[in-house]
Amino acid sequence: MTPHRLLAAAGLALMLAGPATAFDPAAMSAAEREAFRAEVRAYLLDNPEVLAEAIDVLQNRRAEAEAQGDQDLVAANAEDLFADAQSYVGGNPEGRLTVVEFIDYRCSFCRKAHPEVAELVQSDGDIRYVIKELPILGEESVLASRFAIAVLQVAGPEAYARAHNGFYEDFRGPINARSLGNFADDLGLDRDAVLARMDAPEVTRVIEDNHLLAQRMRIQGTPTFVLGDQMLRGYVPLDGMRAIVTDLRS
Repeated sequence: MTPHRLLAAAGLALMLAGPATAFDPAAMSAAEREAFRAEVRAYLLDNPEVLAEAIDVLQNRRAEAEAQGDQDLVAANAEDLFADAQSYVGGNPEGRLTVVEFIDYRCSFCRKAHPEVAELVQSDGDIRYVIKELPILGEESVLASRFAIAVLQVAGPEAYARAHNGFYEDFRGPINARSLGNFADDLGLDRDAVLARMDAPEVTRVIEDNHLLAQRMRIQGTPTFVLGDQMLRGYVPLDGMRAIVTDLRS
């Protein structure tokens, strides 16, 4: 390698590594800068794997920064995530690991994740499972969440679990007052009490609080999971979630 190319490689390495400490391109003359640029270009054309390595380093650093940022968000919002009195708590209420899921009943990926999350929670036996209603996909999503929260407030957690599962497994067709009334009948609930509760300020407050929490957590889609101090933004297959749970416990 020529001396110029050695200089170019060294300068490139310094720029990719971070802020320059000794090498200062701004101190070059116009001719030196032009020659340096030419040598860097030639070096990269001769050694394109350098770019791939640099991109890998950059992506890893970004991923680490995002993960740390998510951990900071979880820590800052831990009380509202794990200990609010408004959300459904299932699985093992005394479980040593808490899994929080932000859901929208009209979200196809929430529907896809539903049986796998249920399997994770049931098969593990030591997971405390918290559901955050986060309707973001339109008026039918809002109606479904209002119904589920109303069921929780009127009839308790076991009835909520049946409604929650039913939305994913049994409910078909449009979501409106009539279909929700029929759904309440199918669940063995007091139709009039549940439908009346849907518009109560206590139900509205749950949805508003969850949206504010999602904003603070920078959550823009469902499903979003919080497992321990980690966030999973989007659907993750069952094996992947089990691996994360194992890693958290180790």
